[in-house]
Amino acid sequence: MPRAKATDAFQVALQADDPVALYERAPCGYLTTDADGCIVKANQTFLTLSGYELAELLTRPFRDLLTPGGRMFEQTHLMPMLRMHGEVREIALDLIRTNGDTLPVLINATMDSTDYDSAQLIRIAVFDATERRRYERQLVAAKDRAEASERHARTLARILQQTFIPPSPPRIPGLDTAAVYRPAGDGSEVGGDFYDLFPIGSDAWALLIGDVCGKGAQAAAVTALVRHTVRALSVAHHRPGEVLARLNEVLLRFDTDRFCTVALAMLRPDNQGWRITLSTGGHPPPILIGPDAAPAPLEVRGPLVGIFAHAIYADHDLLLAPGQTLLVHTDGITEARGPDGYYGDARLRRVLSSLGRDPQRLVDGLVADAVEFQGTSTRDDIAVLAVGVPADA
Repeated sequence: MPRAKATDAFQVALQADDPVALYERAPCGYLTTDADGCIVKANQTFLTLSGYELAELLTRPFRDLLTPGGRMFEQTHLMPMLRMHGEVREIALDLIRTNGDTLPVLINATMDSTDYDSAQLIRIAVFDATERRRYERQLVAAKDRAEASERHARTLARILQQTFIPPSPPRIPGLDTAAVYRPAGDGSEVGGDFYDLFPIGSDAWALLIGDVCGKGAQAAAVTALVRHTVRALSVAHHRPGEVLARLNEVLLRFDTDRFCTVALAMLRPDNQGWRITLSTGGHPPPILIGPDAAPAPLEVRGPLVGIFAHAIYADHDLLLAPGQTLLVHTDGITEARGPDGYYGDARLRRVLSSLGRDPQRLVDGLVADAVEFQGTSTRDDIAVLAVGVPADA
């Protein structure tokens, strides 16, 4: 009997309150077995599902109707659980039909004794799980596609991020340079920290460091936009404040809710050292490290980039003399959290005071201390860039 007709017949039997018809035409298969699992009774719905005649099933072990994996599960799990608890619920198995096809089913089973016989019987309800199995496979396939897509996006973002971080700072005559970038955690998630050091003329260079809010592919896309926009604008505009104002306009027009912090410096040599013009947008202030004084944050402030229309970014001029180093960093240093709270500006200055003025020693020592402070597991990206004029220049 087709399943649709069996359901209709069950509804008719339900209205007539015919107990035999209710059993035979139930919308699920019913089996009764003895304590060893041999079939002693089956309703018409189960015969329709399986394709068997009743005479073919009587005294036959229920496990014989299952796939090899199902038989093993029945012996090692199903029957022991049934004997221990007296019932099992929603056990997924595959039934072998008479034509050799497999039918996914869910079974509920109970073990009890009849009122007239002390022998235990096992009553099994068998539900056709074809649609459920198909839906589960669709869910698994969708999950696999989503995970593959996420892995692909992360791979692309990591490849893109590699372009944000130069493999090593360029060699600049008359200037020592050093930089370190450390991703958060195990590095599997792409962050928004970046730095750059690039020529803007025959004897001029630009120093850039920034942090795009958020992580992942969207942050990486905005980081690429920021970095390449600053490179292009720095060639045409010789004041960093003007570059940041133009960058702010670009981000406001870009279809994103991401913003960033940026510090931009333009460097030109002269006979007293290097002339530097600085501008920042929401970024931690650069730090000047000299031979005779404690590391001093420069009073250079500006609004976040990509938030406010018509934002103004001021320029600040200074001389980087022989023996002095300028260090810039992202907030992955000062906002690092450890057992004692935040890393903070005071610890930053104290650590820098102990490291001297050599740019490479400064960036390596600072990052190592920040990582150790957090217990070796960084919660945010860290980028540090330093440029110094040799004392004998």
